[in-house]
Amino acid sequence: MSGAAIAALIAAIAFALLVLLLAVPMLKLGRTLDEATLAVRKTHEGATPLLVQAQDTVTQVNAQLVHIEGIAKNVNSMTTNVAAMTAVVSSTLGSPMIKAAAFTYGVRKTVSDRRDADAVKAARRKHRSSRRSEG
Repeated sequence: MSGAAIAALIAAIAFALLVLLLAVPMLKLGRTLDEATLAVRKTHEGATPLLVQAQDTVTQVNAQLVHIEGIAKNVNSMTTNVAAMTAVVSSTLGSPMIKAAAFTYGVRKTVSDRRDADAVKAARRKHRSSRRSEG
């Protein structure tokens, strides 16, 4: 065996060792990729029922929103009717009630003023009579 043959043999053995040393991480990487693929597949299989349930939930929520929209329209209609009724009652009863309240206030004021005037007259009479009896 010549020196070149020995050097070629050592180089071949070194290359074989290098290939073996690199094969181990490559095998581990292959297993990791297989596990990642399996995890993605399981996630996909588990996500499908969740998406179906989410779609069913959104469909039910949309149906409820349609019902709520009908209720909101009815409430709006009722509010409009109540506002119209309030305007009618206010115009029909409001003016006479204001007139009656004003009349009542005027009567109370007049009666109160007369009582006060009578009380002042009585007090003056009493004061005059007491001054006359003193003098």
